[in-house]
Amino acid sequence: MATHGLKRARPAELVPGTVSVITVRMDYLPASRPEGWQAIEFERLQRPREGVVSLYARGRDYHKVLRARLQQLAERMATETGPFGHRVFTDSAPVLEAELAARSGQGWRGKHTLVLNREAGSMFFLGEIYVDIALPASEPTSNHCGSCEACITVCPTQAILGPGRLDARRCISYLTIEHAGPIPVELRPLVGNRIYGCDDCQLICPWNKYAQRSPLPDFTPRPGMGGGDLLELLAWSEAEFLRRTEGSPIRRIGHERWVRNIVVALGNALRTLHDPAIVVALQRQLGQGSALVREHAAWALAQQPQPQAPA
Repeated sequence: MATHGLKRARPAELVPGTVSVITVRMDYLPASRPEGWQAIEFERLQRPREGVVSLYARGRDYHKVLRARLQQLAERMATETGPFGHRVFTDSAPVLEAELAARSGQGWRGKHTLVLNREAGSMFFLGEIYVDIALPASEPTSNHCGSCEACITVCPTQAILGPGRLDARRCISYLTIEHAGPIPVELRPLVGNRIYGCDDCQLICPWNKYAQRSPLPDFTPRPGMGGGDLLELLAWSEAEFLRRTEGSPIRRIGHERWVRNIVVALGNALRTLHDPAIVVALQRQLGQGSALVREHAAWALAQQPQPQAPA
């Protein structure tokens, strides 16, 4: 954000000639998601040996899916209007996606800062087409959160400071995906078994009872991403990690951060499981992991309850 400054809020500075912005949303809940999926996802958080990956990241990389479909949409528009200048975006440039979506009527900004839609909740991706033709503006929608503060209350790290105020430095999605260094020690116990992202503020939101299933097979969970065993996931070599995450959004964090996140989750599991296999796996990371992984592995091993001295 510091690099691009006000370009984020001035589309014509990012893409010269831009006159209008077309915003879109694309649902990502897999078609196979059963009723009561929110409760099912919360239950995953109570199984310490299970690695929890955010729902949106269990299938194909949404950047690839949505970008291709946006380009197809632009080409179809061109058959009706004639050639026009355009550029498509999906979480890939300094674009204020949520704000553009809210201003164009896709929904309103919830207290967790995400866009909410009365017919679709918040389980969708956003995308944009910057165009050099004037289009009639659509109207924003009104806010329908009312007095509900469920998302603020449920956040494991209390990263939502108040309505519309998010401290990304405390957000588990930021810490497990964007943050490259050590996860702050005081936040590690709160990460639980989340190894890529966090959905809690969306799972608890009443509006997501209206979340729509995607008809696309792209978002069907891949093996290991919809409930993998932490020790099995930790055993992936870098080559296997790259193979299994090909075409997945998870690949972007790299093997080191993947291992770091799993090690933290295993440390949290040790507090209740007392599993010798976890101890062995973490000790192995002390000897073969990077400096970043070794530091987290040492912390994880220290989470074992210490035997009490005899009275």
